[in-house]
Amino acid sequence: MELLTPEEQAIYSRLDTGRLPRHIAIIMDGNGRWAGKRSLKRFLGHQQGAEAVQYVVESAARIRIPWLTLYAFSLENNLRRPKTEVNFLMRLLKSYLDNNVRRMADNNIRLQYIGRIHELPPEVQDKMRWAEATTASNTGTVLTLALNYGGRSEIVDAFRGLYAEIERKQIRPDRVTEEDIHRHLYTAHMPDPDLLIRTSGEMRISNYLLWQIAYTEIYVTDRLWPDFRGANLLEAIEDYQRRERRYGGLGESGEPETLSARPLNAVSR
Repeated sequence: MELLTPEEQAIYSRLDTGRLPRHIAIIMDGNGRWAGKRSLKRFLGHQQGAEAVQYVVESAARIRIPWLTLYAFSLENNLRRPKTEVNFLMRLLKSYLDNNVRRMADNNIRLQYIGRIHELPPEVQDKMRWAEATTASNTGTVLTLALNYGGRSEIVDAFRGLYAEIERKQIRPDRVTEEDIHRHLYTAHMPDPDLLIRTSGEMRISNYLLWQIAYTEIYVTDRLWPDFRGANLLEAIEDYQRRERRYGGLGESGEPETLSARPLNAVSR
């Protein structure tokens, strides 16, 4: 695979290219701790985290991962972080888009967003719309940034949309299916994630894609997000390919998937 680093190429050569995940979602955690370990301001951790984003996105594009979704800014971040930090993150987002849209075009990456985007500052929304429109004709990896996003708020918004549809079409509540709910999710046009990666070693989902990850494989690494690179993405994919996905059914051994039967071996050290 051209353009991969030697380290990435070595890992890629061990992968089954016919079994790459279609959709990878990432919880990018550890910017503040990265800065704290170096006695730096949190802002510098966020800046380094933004650099890591482009390394990982471009590696995903080069191995032709169709969908990559990054948890960039949560609804809780917006509500609970100091205003100075939130304002800095908004400026950093605008700077990231300004500096990387050309690189996205060079790598055939299409950009989109999920979340309550309408609640972000108007000038940020304008920059987001510009970047989305500029990359709209690209046909490679679809990079989705989850911004002002929360899994529970997504489900609430889906139910609001479904309720309006039920009233408009006079659908009987007992006829509502999972597919009806799915159609009103932010991600209705996307496949569910095959692989969820979380950096920084935290063993929690953090209100991310709660509906969509019902059968997603989870990979947790202690590496902090600013230190995460394309090679680490490929290591996560290699771990994913060693697993047997059952979706609640039987595996090759004929044994059902149970909590006691499956070891907790998903943590990378």
